[in-house]
Amino acid sequence: MAISLEKNSTIDLSKSSSQLSNIHVGLGWEGDIDCDVSVFMINENNKIPGDGFFVFYNNLRSSDGAVVHQGDTLEGDGDGDDEEILIDLTAVDPSVLQLMFVVTIHDSDKTGQDFSMVNNAYIRITDNSSNTEICRYQLNTDFSGCDSVQIGRVYRMGDGWEMEALGDGYTGGLASLLGLYN
Repeated sequence: MAISLEKNSTIDLSKSSSQLSNIHVGLGWEGDIDCDVSVFMINENNKIPGDGFFVFYNNLRSSDGAVVHQGDTLEGDGDGDDEEILIDLTAVDPSVLQLMFVVTIHDSDKTGQDFSMVNNAYIRITDNSSNTEICRYQLNTDFSGCDSVQIGRVYRMGDGWEMEALGDGYTGGLASLLGLYN
């Protein structure tokens, strides 16, 4: 049974399976809004070490091959994940200490949309080998005026990996979030 996370709570992903190596990160939402999911691969200096460590709809594979974005979805409709990312935890470059998952609203400055218009947004992690959902974080905060959200992060802890639910809203789109880590 999957663990339901609350904001700022963590889960040791390694406890779900000592052999956990390949995970599926699914993000979903409802609404006629073009949300984009990106992954910032961050080093010990809390920075993205290079262009190949920023994975999004225009760069679908990290330079180490560990993170693979499955492509852009233009709106959140239907059941299930709207955007998906596959991660081989054993292949993540050793200098990368965390994977930050961010969701932004495409062209929010032109459309006037913000996250208060996005319904039922979530991030979930599944063990790819067993197709078992490990954890899920449902965004329940009102993000009025925010066009981007740091939704969660997967980070190294000892020899394993943990997941932290974040839910931190921002304005300024993807550029403002990239500014935090460049």
